[in-house]
Amino acid sequence: MEAARDKQALDLVVLDLRGLSDVTDTFVICHGTTERQAQAIADAIEERLSVDFKRRAASVEGRRQGDWILLDFFDFVVHVFAGTKRQFYRLERLWGDAPILDVPDNPRRREPAQSTSIR
Repeated sequence: MEAARDKQALDLVVLDLRGLSDVTDTFVICHGTTERQAQAIADAIEERLSVDFKRRAASVEGRRQGDWILLDFFDFVVHVFAGTKRQFYRLERLWGDAPILDVPDNPRRREPAQSTSIR
């Protein structure tokens, strides 16, 4: 999570898929504003897991395009989106039955700014 935050990943969400999926236990979902930023986020996550935890992704998809990068570590899968692709695919809604796990020090989804009017 720290590696994603270091690259200014937005709206970091962790879904607990245990009991809902036979493929993986957890989805980590975040996004950047551009494909370049999404690639930097994915690279940072891979590097941190490799160096600190000796973990390597079993599969990486979408790195070249950069609009949806999937890093499969078997027991967890990281999805890094760019731009509006996250809203288009809406994984959080697709997996709506999955509990959202608490991420320490995570500035979760920012609410839209309240409109203020001067009367």
